[in-house]
Amino acid sequence: MGWIMKKSNKVLVNTGQKGFTLIEILVVLAIIGLLAGLIGPQVMKQFSSSKPKAARLQIEGLVSALELYRLDIGRYPSSEQGLSALIQSPDGVNNWNGPYLRKKTIPTDPWNAPYQYVYPGLKSDIDVFSLGADGRPSGTDDNADINSWE
Repeated sequence: MGWIMKKSNKVLVNTGQKGFTLIEILVVLAIIGLLAGLIGPQVMKQFSSSKPKAARLQIEGLVSALELYRLDIGRYPSSEQGLSALIQSPDGVNNWNGPYLRKKTIPTDPWNAPYQYVYPGLKSDIDVFSLGADGRPSGTDDNADINSWE
């Protein structure tokens, strides 16, 4: 800071020279860069693992709704009737007491694809699954299928 003092009138004047040096700014930017480099990958890892977790929770909800359907009707909906039997009574079905889903819509998986439903199931009584991020059967890591039988 620069102050100028005039001897005759004894007036102090501030020259207004305040601020950060280039070195100080570069140090702060380097620290921010290091923090972003260390924290960023951890945040992205958590974000990418949240979609499979959400799909598992939605599948569990669909399986629970299918169990309620079976209790009312005596059997699961056929593969042709699909998951839509949970929100709208299929033709020729008595004792339907739905809708069995709270939102009255069939959810899509976190990748905006429809859930797959097979009855009778190939792996269990009923198979409900998502094809994962790649939208194709099988796969690994982020592209792995999420299902009701594991």
